[in-house]
Amino acid sequence: MSTLAARLPGRIAGRSLDDGLAEQLAALLADVRARTELLIAPLSDDDLHVQHDPLMSPIVWDLGHIAGFEELWLLRHLERPFTGLAALGEMPGLFNPFEHPRRERGKLVLPSAAECRAVMAEVRERVLERLALVDFASPSPLTRGGYVYRMVAQHEAQHGETILQTVQLKRGAPYHSPDRVATPRLTTPHRAGAMVRFPGGTVQIGTDDRAAAYDNERPRHAVRLAAFDIDETPVTNAAYLGFIEAGGYRNPAWWSEAGRAWLAESAAHAPKYWHREKGEWWTRTMDVDAVPDPLHPVVHVCYYEAEAFARWAGKRLPTEAEWEAAATWDPATGASRLFPWGDTPPAPALANIDQLTFGTAAAGAYPLNRSPIGCMGMIGDVWEWTASDFSPYPGYESFPYREYSEVFFGPDYKLLRGGSWATRSIATRSTFRNWDLPIRRQIFSGFRCVRDA
Repeated sequence: MSTLAARLPGRIAGRSLDDGLAEQLAALLADVRARTELLIAPLSDDDLHVQHDPLMSPIVWDLGHIAGFEELWLLRHLERPFTGLAALGEMPGLFNPFEHPRRERGKLVLPSAAECRAVMAEVRERVLERLALVDFASPSPLTRGGYVYRMVAQHEAQHGETILQTVQLKRGAPYHSPDRVATPRLTTPHRAGAMVRFPGGTVQIGTDDRAAAYDNERPRHAVRLAAFDIDETPVTNAAYLGFIEAGGYRNPAWWSEAGRAWLAESAAHAPKYWHREKGEWWTRTMDVDAVPDPLHPVVHVCYYEAEAFARWAGKRLPTEAEWEAAATWDPATGASRLFPWGDTPPAPALANIDQLTFGTAAAGAYPLNRSPIGCMGMIGDVWEWTASDFSPYPGYESFPYREYSEVFFGPDYKLLRGGSWATRSIATRSTFRNWDLPIRRQIFSGFRCVRDA
């Protein structure tokens, strides 16, 4: 008998319990919770409570928010009929991100880590008890096929990446990454500066999936693209160092007006976490200090830095439609793949994802992670900045709450695509649209460039 079935009655409300899907969803929730616990295990109570940077929450706030979000969607919203759009998108009170912006969360009176863990466990116990009551064939789009459970699992997985951003910002005692997994060695010589061509044409981007995709990824729609050349790999540390040494941060000609304003305010002169020591560049990745590996993608650069590099190199950043076409569209067949390598679900053997490498790999180190036109590494390693603002697709509909996507639409946010080494596979899709302010560098962000053909 399965674990879930063993703890629940075999017949509920007069029907037999078919716990196949329920078991899968329970296992998914357990997997993301185990990873949350693994990531915070090396941290002291002080590390969990202190606000290491105004950009990020105290990690204990993330834990409380994870519990509150799960309680809201897997208990409260399942107690009444769902009409298609929730009036309350986030829980009220201490762990509501709109009531308490990140910069203020360090001043909140937060519960202990032990108290947060207890609430997380108590909520999960009630969620699993209720799981057997759910009719996954119901007409409600919230529960049909188990969507809301995948949404909650993705939410916690995304907070795992947020926690890793916070740990990267942490000062003081180093974070000793648990269960570190080595990345593969590069077996094919890196082709510095190589580009591949997308021939142009009408392509389909986005998705109509309602099993896991977020509302902003829908609907699938046609886009007409002109031909372009795109970098075979993300821009590497070696290439970016060329920009630095050419005076890239000192020459205003490469920077947009907004980029120059950011540069003056930030006084940046290299990617975040880079520093000079005895005439040599060094960087810190989680708990490792090292000379930046020339073959690895540059990481922790903001949109303005990516934009300036592209202009210096005689290129530009791709639009998100160009990015997705280069990642998935096969000009030979006139159809797209689910992922660059095909339709096989993402896994650590295919791409540098799922967190446990605790850093980037050499560009091109995952030979199967190749798109139909020959782009390498479009999934994993670094989120890639695009030139596109975060805006709705034609025919967009909010679901199941406006606060996930709709309230962020507009020119203030730029889109990133592809996922990073810190992204869990459940939140890794070629259609996934990440967004952030163009000044942000704490995210695991890099980029690749395009040139008009």
